[in-house]
Amino acid sequence: MSIKKKNAFIAQTAIIAAMYAALTYAQTIILPGSTTMAVQFRVSEALNVLALFTPAAIPGLTLGCVVSNLASIGQGLPLDMIFGSLATLGSVTCMYFLREVKVGKYPLLAMLMPAIWNGVVIGWEIEYFFIEGKFEFVGFLTQGGCVALGELGVMAVLGTALYFVIIKNNLHKTIIKKPQ
Repeated sequence: MSIKKKNAFIAQTAIIAAMYAALTYAQTIILPGSTTMAVQFRVSEALNVLALFTPAAIPGLTLGCVVSNLASIGQGLPLDMIFGSLATLGSVTCMYFLREVKVGKYPLLAMLMPAIWNGVVIGWEIEYFFIEGKFEFVGFLTQGGCVALGELGVMAVLGTALYFVIIKNNLHKTIIKKPQ
């Protein structure tokens, strides 16, 4: 990879991370708790769509999640920084590799990845670390289902809208393209 490509990749990664963190912090200020509750609707998660257009979104979104979850440490949720970021890494990596699998012109399977990954990883985190007593599978399904529901809502509404705005305006060919 040439120096120019590396610099472009690093710049895209940094911009995506900053956008994710800024959106999450702004939402936390405006609607406290809406980014960390069991059924959360984290607006910044719509940016996961960027993984369909550039591999720089993978480290960018993961780093953005780490940075935005730093606020969770003060709320007694330091594990969110670890597990939330791992869920983001897994989901956007899968999105990138599934970007060409489409139903019509829509990457349905890729768009489901954030709900699946966050439902499983964060559902497990909540049930294992935050629910007193032994791990219960029904509790895991409940917690994971709540998390997945919020994530599905974000991706179905905001993520889908962002995806079609990017496609319709050819932003994927101009602004959000793979580093050349």
